[in-house]
Amino acid sequence: MAEKTAKEMKEIILNKFAEVFGDTEGVKAYFAPGRVNMIGEHTDYNGGHVFPCALTIGTYGAARKREDRKLRFYSMNFSHLGIIESSLDDLKPAKEAGWTNYPKGVMWAFGERGYEIPCGMDLMLNGNIPNGSGLSSSASVEVLTGFILRDFFGFDVSNQDLALIGQFSENNFNGVNCGIMDQFAIAMGKEGHAIFLDTADLSYEYAPIKLENAKIVISCSNKKRGLGDSKYNERRSECETALAEIQTVVGINGLGDLTEEQFEQYKSAIKDEVRVKRAKHAVYENRRTVKAVEALKNNDVELFGKLMNASHISLQYDYEVTGIELDTLVEEAWKVDGVIGSRMTGAGFGGCTVSIVKTDAIDSFIEKVGKAYKEKIGYAADFYVVEIGDGPVVL
Repeated sequence: MAEKTAKEMKEIILNKFAEVFGDTEGVKAYFAPGRVNMIGEHTDYNGGHVFPCALTIGTYGAARKREDRKLRFYSMNFSHLGIIESSLDDLKPAKEAGWTNYPKGVMWAFGERGYEIPCGMDLMLNGNIPNGSGLSSSASVEVLTGFILRDFFGFDVSNQDLALIGQFSENNFNGVNCGIMDQFAIAMGKEGHAIFLDTADLSYEYAPIKLENAKIVISCSNKKRGLGDSKYNERRSECETALAEIQTVVGINGLGDLTEEQFEQYKSAIKDEVRVKRAKHAVYENRRTVKAVEALKNNDVELFGKLMNASHISLQYDYEVTGIELDTLVEEAWKVDGVIGSRMTGAGFGGCTVSIVKTDAIDSFIEKVGKAYKEKIGYAADFYVVEIGDGPVVL
């Protein structure tokens, strides 16, 4: 499916804003991308490396200040909910607030940092990230909200601060114990590059993704999942316990500090077989990510693809976060000529896979994987050929 241009999306959202909120007097339009993680999954809360990039699909926003403290939210993706009203004096999470808990959480987090928001706003969103796909629609909304607040009120915060504020709000307002990767990739995105981020100290470098005659294809399983109620927090606590056990025999700050050899040397300190597997994934996946970035620097896309494949196997057997939908998408992808590498991406339990596919094989990839998936799972997957884009912008 052809993506609409940013200009078309801006026009659509401004027209809808006028329809819903009366007019477009004083309205500004914004965009924040979604992200895909190329490799380095479930390493970001284990003090390891990740390798995400921002996409040219994401969340469009239109906003204007109000004279009072009222907040009026409208999402074109959840138009059946109509306008959801709230107030700056009532920034607390509520189940019935639905998606508006994300922008409200960011407003709350700015307040926690001492940035007083002086007035309310009308905010309309329209995302072209598939909902529940694991391409970080929530983090995209968080970074977008922070970007709008900075633009409206002149707050002295960097894009990196916007990422940290977004993560803080998701952890403490929305109760999802996520790492920093999603918000960081979105706030700091750079066209044509992925971000090699060390989550232990937030040092990072941009690494160009040069795919000769190949493209990134996202396959969306269409199995919906919610992070908060998935096993995400459970995996996180398994790793924290394993880390504490290993720390009784060696001085490390995170599982990401270990090489494979060191892990094998010290793993007997972990008192439970399941936790051994979880920690093994965290350590080995981190080393794979470091090797994958080296491979790209050496223009070795084939090796990068092999490391992607190994990442999926580890997520399937050691971390156990894939499930039949994602495994089917990946295993069918591996059968197609012209697929350089394929793996699940995101938290797992549904969501998406990311594949690097030779340009002339994309049509047959979508056809073959799509057919096999529908036969096995009973409903269709969606496919998106994506480009790597920049961070948040005013349109």
